[in-house]
Amino acid sequence: MSVDLRGTRLGVVRGISYGLFGKPDSFVPEARELGAGLVRAYVYWSQVEPAPGHYTWDTVDALLDQLGDDMEVWITLCSSSPWATRTPTDFLPPSPARDLAAYGSFVRAVVRRCAGRVAYWQCDNEPSNTDLLWAGTAPEYVAQLKVMHTAVKEADPAAAVVLGGCGYDVLSAGPDDPPALFFDHLVSEGRDHFDLFDVHLYGDAATVPASLERVRRLMLAHGCLRPIVVGEYAAPVPFEFPDAGAAMREILMSAFTEAPAAQSTSELAGRQGQDTPELRAMTAMYERMASLPPELQMFLEGCPEELEARRHRINVRQLVMGNLFALAEGVRRTVYWNLAPEVPQRVDPRQVMHLMFGKLALLAYEGDRLSVRRPAADAFDLLTERLAGVVAVRRAEHPLVEVVEVFEVTREGRGPLVVLWQRGDVFSGEDEPPVTVEWPWGAGTATAVDAFGEAVAAEVRDGVVRDGVVRDGVVRDGVVRVTVSVTPVYLSAS
Repeated sequence: MSVDLRGTRLGVVRGISYGLFGKPDSFVPEARELGAGLVRAYVYWSQVEPAPGHYTWDTVDALLDQLGDDMEVWITLCSSSPWATRTPTDFLPPSPARDLAAYGSFVRAVVRRCAGRVAYWQCDNEPSNTDLLWAGTAPEYVAQLKVMHTAVKEADPAAAVVLGGCGYDVLSAGPDDPPALFFDHLVSEGRDHFDLFDVHLYGDAATVPASLERVRRLMLAHGCLRPIVVGEYAAPVPFEFPDAGAAMREILMSAFTEAPAAQSTSELAGRQGQDTPELRAMTAMYERMASLPPELQMFLEGCPEELEARRHRINVRQLVMGNLFALAEGVRRTVYWNLAPEVPQRVDPRQVMHLMFGKLALLAYEGDRLSVRRPAADAFDLLTERLAGVVAVRRAEHPLVEVVEVFEVTREGRGPLVVLWQRGDVFSGEDEPPVTVEWPWGAGTATAVDAFGEAVAAEVRDGVVRDGVVRDGVVRDGVVRVTVSVTPVYLSAS
């Protein structure tokens, strides 16, 4: 059950819905302009088969009509239906199908519609998050995964089936905690029914290698090592900062004492403006903004400008770092969360999900067009340009091993690329003084630019032998000197 992930592709997720809260709009050309080679979109059973045997293809066709031969597509099929699933809803939470045969017919119909144009089909998303993203058990998920796998392989044998995303709840859990046990069951009992393992990497990029090692050990324990794809990643997020997390728990406790309400589109619309526990808790947070830890303030709308700018800078740095760590670990598909807000209309920021993820979008609407780039969008664009033609990424060791991270990038038909940065605290590291680094360099010139696209001074020193340094079989008799901070720097021959 091997899948050939040719080359390396950096992609983006459209969001948790597409065409569900409004007319399906253009987003693939906008993603392509950022250099994305892969787009991931969510499609809900309710959108495709609103009544038994009645299929509507508006959303699916709107997506397909935007594609070209250059773009890979990943669809997360969500088991949400007002008539076909245990929990009647058109949005969240997905739940087990009342009739697995009906579920199989739905999957088969969608895959046939997209045959040859969609590379990856995912069975729901983060099913171990049973509060909102899967209203069922692990055995029920596996039963549905098996049906999806059979249906996909019948309708489009070349397509790959992706196991629902392994998220922070699993990666931060102890081995006997419910989320870890949930995924252990999925891998153990579903081992023959998925081609790719999806892991979601939120928070400090430095944790990426350990997270990938954990999921590899999980698969190896059940004898089913599959290629890992990163279906979601982004930073910063509030839970990675201890002070922010503590303040959040104190204020939001009332919102978490009740089970999450169902989130059909009609129920969400009906709750607009209602006095809910979540709204009360979030309103209290905004009223206390000035007294909150700065690590939490920066996630709130209307926070001080300096904190808003700092969050953007962290976002840019972590986007680049997360990709380099993942690619150096052998990952060949990474997908950023997310491209843009769900709808053009302004959304009330007094929502927990907006607090967690609302500022991560690369693009914003101007009217009804996704034409506003946030700083991370420019950083993503620059990263995809620098990594174009990438063949391999290797995490190298520098003499200042406790201080500096260095990654060597091999690119087809292009000169060498080195990406390096100073290690530091995610929030406050930028306040520390930079360090000057020397690195073996065989070219006569060097160009350095940081993750924000700003030029960085780089000095090549010819004829300086550094202990007979040999790299790639070539004696490097020169070095390049560059001053680096916690912001990644791209170093290449001019």
